[in-house]
Parts: sequence; structure tokens; C-alpha cells
Amino acid sequence: MRKISGLIVLLLAVPFFSLYAQEEKQATGKEQVLEALNGIARYIAEVVIDENGISRCDYNITEGKWYAYEPPWHTGQAICALTEAYRITGNSQYLDVARKAGDWWVSLQITDHPKLKGMINSIHGDHAGEVIVFATMSDGSAGLYRLYEATGERRYGDVTTQAGDWMLRNMCLLEEGVCYDNVDPGSGEVMKEDSPFWPEKEEQELYDVARPNNEGSLFLDMYEYTGNETYRDAFITLCNSLVEKQGPEGLWMDFMPNHREEGSVHPRFNIWYAESLLDGYGLTGDRRYLEAARKTGEAYARFQDGAGTIYYENYLDGRRDRSSICGSSVAFSGILWLRLREYGAEGFDDHIERSLQWILKNRFSASHPDPNLAGAVINTRLRHRHGKLWYTQRDIGSSFGVRFLALYHDLNFK
Repeated sequence: MRKISGLIVLLLAVPFFSLYAQEEKQATGKEQVLEALNGIARYIAEVVIDENGISRCDYNITEGKWYAYEPPWHTGQAICALTEAYRITGNSQYLDVARKAGDWWVSLQITDHPKLKGMINSIHGDHAGEVIVFATMSDGSAGLYRLYEATGERRYGDVTTQAGDWMLRNMCLLEEGVCYDNVDPGSGEVMKEDSPFWPEKEEQELYDVARPNNEGSLFLDMYEYTGNETYRDAFITLCNSLVEKQGPEGLWMDFMPNHREEGSVHPRFNIWYAESLLDGYGLTGDRRYLEAARKTGEAYARFQDGAGTIYYENYLDGRRDRSSICGSSVAFSGILWLRLREYGAEGFDDHIERSLQWILKNRFSASHPDPNLAGAVINTRLRHRHGKLWYTQRDIGSSFGVRFLALYHDLNFK
């Protein structure tokens, strides 16, 4: 792995990061977007994805070391970004690395467990521990379907669909509009009464262990891949559940990683749901889905500041914790706003342009002395772990950054 002394990194990255160097001669809009897209995609292809095809995930800046964090979904998002970059640029390097990552992803299929056969070994790790998590799989699954579309290799779609089918049969409680979050990888049992995400809760209720897990629009991808109406029905059921369970603020505060008691809002979680609702609107034309997604878009517009920044922790009362800068939310919100605008929603133009300018400007310099950072979209997170400050730069800012730039390119320069 690429390393550099943590002390050197801190000295060279004061106060938090180095902005991407701007050329003296301003490029045109399209040229600037393509330059940024290529620069970020190269970083993903050459730094983020390791020699085994796995996303390195979180880079601890003070230590100069990478740490795994839900590799299946981080790797899946990197695949999604690289296939988008390949589609826009035709650069075969991006597709080659996406293939390598896809090969690792499908190798996670479980074949030798009597209860888990066909499922993906989508271990969360980090604070949730060694449990299989629904969203760890579904947040990465879209990349595998995009890789199938780019290559025509059915194993990428087949393995993902088999895992999704296992989840539908074993983890989904569709009459309640939710799917259980966790599976014990040893016993193969779905965890229906206690979740590692709530270790402090002795008695847990349904919404503590299950959510309307529509992230990644997994069941829609499965339907489009197979034509099986069962998957379409499951997707629509979860879309309907999202409409029913959305709060007046446009969010889903009953479900972690939002925290109703604190009034804190996760920087991406709600956008996953809104994105799936836009997919549902595209499939059915049901305007309830569009309206619910618009409410989410308005909520994240409130979280974005005048410079375009969105922080990791935001609160319903307007407070922001400015210790962690969430470039993935800047980009993912931008994707949501672009799609809403395409469906006729108004009021998001300024926020889209703020996100664009933020992504163009807020990258580590391509000449940064630490190759683990050079060219990345800023996505920091400051936590307290192991008795010390745990200060990381996360790979997902770059993955979502490429997705946003690709969509912006599609909608503005074609």
C-alpha cells in the first residue's frame, strides 16, 4: 500500500486539505468537467482499488494507513463510478479496473453454507462488527449491473441477482414495507430482534432491526435484468413504504443512521431513498414518488451552505458539525437535484452549480506529495476511536464525484 508519514501529511495539508491547482488559462465548461472527471477516475483506478480489486476505503491521514470499511459497498460504488467514466471517456483503463473490482465482488458469493447459499458475504465491519448487512450489499449492487451493461458478462448480473433473491426471500417483510438489516454469518439466521447498530438498546422494536431498504434500487435492477415481475412488485412496495414513512421534513427520521432523538441527519442515507423514488417515478409515473424525492432534495438544499459544502452531521434545527466535510453528500445531493430538475422540479439550479464548483475546486492537488490523497475529492471524517482522534479521508467522495460529473456532462453538454 502507498504510505507517507502522517506528520508530513498534516504539515502539508494544513488546515485540512490542499485545493486542486487551477490552470492559469480557464478551460471551457465541458473541458473543465471532463478534466475533473478524468482526474478523479484515475485516482479511483490507480489508488483506491488495490491489487486485489478491493476498495481501500478509509485513509487515516494521521497514520498514513488505509482501513477497510464496508468494502462491498465502497467497491461497488467505485465500480459504478469507473463504468460511468468509461462510458463518458472511452478510456479502457477505467473498465479494466472495474472488471477487476467486479471479479472480487462476485467472488464474495457464498456457496458452501446451507442457509446462506447464493448470498453475498457483505460484511459491514467497523462499529457494526462481523455481520452481513442488507445495505452493504445493495449500496454496491448498482455498480455490478452497470458493469454487466458495459461488458455483457452475465456473471456480474447473475451473482448480484441471486444474492438479491436470497435477501427478498429471507430478509424482507413486505407487508410492513421493510427488510431486516442484518444476518449472522455463522448461523445464517436473520437478526429479527436485536441489531448491532443499537448496542445500548436492551429492547428493540421492528424499526430498530428493519428499514425500507430500497437503497441502490436493487429490486428494480433485478427486474430489469430478469423481467421477473416479483422483483418489480417488491421494488414498488418499498417505494410505497418510503412515501408512507417519510416525515414532513422530507427525511426518514425513524430509521438509523438518522437519529430522531438528537435531530441529526445522515449525509447520504436519505438521498439513497430519494434516488430510489425517482427510479420508481421513472418506472411508474406515480407522482407521489416525485413529490417525496423533491422534499428530500429541499432538505439537503437547506444543509448545503453558500460555498456548496455539506458536512457529515447536520441537524433539523439548522446546526452543522463542521469537523467533517462530506464531499460525497455534495455530489450525491447534486445527482438528486439534477434528476429532479430533469423531471421538472424547480428551485435547484443554484445548488447544482454550487455542487459543481465545489467538486471542481475541492480536490487534493494532483501533485500532492502523498499519493494516497493526490487527486481525491475531499471527504473527511473526524471520529474518536481507540483512545485517539481518528481522522480519515474517505474514498466515496471520489466515487460520487465521478457519478455527479458524468450526469452533469450528460445533461449539459450533449
